[in-house]
Amino acid sequence: MFGQIGCAVRAQVSAVGNCDGLFFSERLSPESVRSACEKLQHEFRERVFSPAVTLWVFLAQVLSGDHSCREAVAKLNFWRIARNLKPCSTYTGSYCEARQRLPEQLFVELVRSTGRELAQQAEEAWQWLGRIVKVIDGATITMADTQANQQQYPQPRTQAAGVGFPIARIVVVFSLAIGVVVDAAIGPYKGKRTGENNLFRSLLGCFLPGEIALADSYYASFWDFALLLEHQVDLVARAHHKRKIDFRTGAKLGRYDQVVTYFKPNQRPAWMDLATYERLPASIQIRHLRYWVAQSGFRTRVITLATTLIDANFYTADELANLYRRRWQAELHLRSLKAHLQMDHLRSKQPATVRKEFYTHLLAYNLIRGIMLEAAVAAGVSPHQLSFKGTLQSLGVFLGMVIADATHVERLYAALLWMTSTHRVGDRPDRIEPRLIKRRPKPHKLLQEPRSIARNRLLHTRCA
Repeated sequence: MFGQIGCAVRAQVSAVGNCDGLFFSERLSPESVRSACEKLQHEFRERVFSPAVTLWVFLAQVLSGDHSCREAVAKLNFWRIARNLKPCSTYTGSYCEARQRLPEQLFVELVRSTGRELAQQAEEAWQWLGRIVKVIDGATITMADTQANQQQYPQPRTQAAGVGFPIARIVVVFSLAIGVVVDAAIGPYKGKRTGENNLFRSLLGCFLPGEIALADSYYASFWDFALLLEHQVDLVARAHHKRKIDFRTGAKLGRYDQVVTYFKPNQRPAWMDLATYERLPASIQIRHLRYWVAQSGFRTRVITLATTLIDANFYTADELANLYRRRWQAELHLRSLKAHLQMDHLRSKQPATVRKEFYTHLLAYNLIRGIMLEAAVAAGVSPHQLSFKGTLQSLGVFLGMVIADATHVERLYAALLWMTSTHRVGDRPDRIEPRLIKRRPKPHKLLQEPRSIARNRLLHTRCA
């Protein structure tokens, strides 16, 4: 059954078997967590809920379908009892206080470090024309409706007070080859300077010279092109819908293929400081490329790309079209986060804990992607050919068995890698599905007023 597991994966399996930590301790060892805390100058006392144990339990909580603190503490107690350790209190207060003690930056650094470590393991055959590509996309998430969350992440003006939920905007940078999260940012959905572009510009440090950024039309402005070029990073994006493109002008590279000049706007944007504005070039050369989508049933028929990849002999029109089509992988990764890991609605009641919960979901996602990477290498396939949902389901069974018994971890982990390698995603490049749902929602009326007012009205109605 495990004949496909290579020597490198066997070494990892052996390391897992020799580790008696909780959950993902083979990847987030107590030493690595302690080192990260020392780097952030976070002091702590050794107790049941040490930073490492708190982080492991938090990961187990976001991986659970229940998502409750009670279940997370129960898992910890079963793990301790199975190893002849004294169980801690079933009261969740100590665990919640331990989460609050951990600094927010610890979660950010762990997401970045795991993403960077896994992205470096990508095989050269998985890269695009020998270059590393990182894909950017944004989304929104909601959270518990508390006064503290509403203050930092206010709901849209279109929703009445007490009816909607606090909402946050997120921007995530994924590795195109592996699918792991390289970096991410979260901010308010409403207010000045809260758009995707502003969040993205706070993540420019995750791009290294020589890499390629892949994005949609939101990021095809002069400022994003120029800021990425300043980091020696190329950008491939769909041309901005407000830019008028005329293929009768510019330097011709082919049919519907040209190089034009983007000039720096005379007015400095409010979000940019004067030094940065003066440092950016007065103009940049951008290539426009238009192609037609031939697949029947696809909504988009014509796509115009804007990119800094000027060499048409090496970066051909077909290669760029195929690369932009892979941008859809970011949509699938966000679906895995929001639907499969249930990150679409966070349960924390304080903004600081909301951000920790957000980054813990990303950390759990990266650790799952790490398992998929090991299985893909063992099976000789690309990580994108494996099912994230299938891996998550197998992992849930594996963790449940490891909590109760640590004597067969090595064999169980080998089985996890084997099962992960068998859960393949169907190769359906031109699949067509209507953007409609068949299942009808239950016929409940929508809450159109604060719950407290509705409750009092019902109370008075019954008394009458």
